[in-house]
Amino acid sequence: MARPKEFDRDTALLRAIGIFSQHGYEGTSTAALVEAMGIGRQSLYATFGDKWTLYLEAVARYTADSIGAQVRTLNAGRTALDGIKAHLGHIVDQAIADPSPSCLGVSAICEFGSGNPELARVAERARQALHGALERRIAEGRADGSVAADIHLREAANFIESTLVGIKVAARGGASAAILRGIARMALRSLA
Repeated sequence: MARPKEFDRDTALLRAIGIFSQHGYEGTSTAALVEAMGIGRQSLYATFGDKWTLYLEAVARYTADSIGAQVRTLNAGRTALDGIKAHLGHIVDQAIADPSPSCLGVSAICEFGSGNPELARVAERARQALHGALERRIAEGRADGSVAADIHLREAANFIESTLVGIKVAARGGASAAILRGIARMALRSLA
């Protein structure tokens, strides 16, 4: 009779996200995964498949959770510009709060680019969701006058997306809280 699983799948997946975020796919060994996840090697394979399948699931889960939280923050602001400011501030605050800031989505792009179709699909879905939310808020800002009327929606959304990635990479590289907040302020000024 097969032994029942003695671990929480979701907790194990979140732990895998943490280790993949810090070390990337290539830099994470199966032994490191098993240790971080608190499960046996056979349980890893039986539950998640191979390392690549686990990585894809980890990236998909991470990006869905991350983009969902970002869109909620973006939409929570009373005005469009308040929402964009809160969104940028949220990303900065997360980076400052983490002693080893990392982003599995950015890490996957840096490690694989767009060369892997499975990862590219996950990244594109996430990008489209965030981009659409940013365009909507920027359009609202143009309508309420908090964003300059001549701001191009797609270009502005692309710029804010790139700024978010830049903040994450700068934080990973050791940028101070003051530098990260300055980047966010400059991005907001670009919309005026």
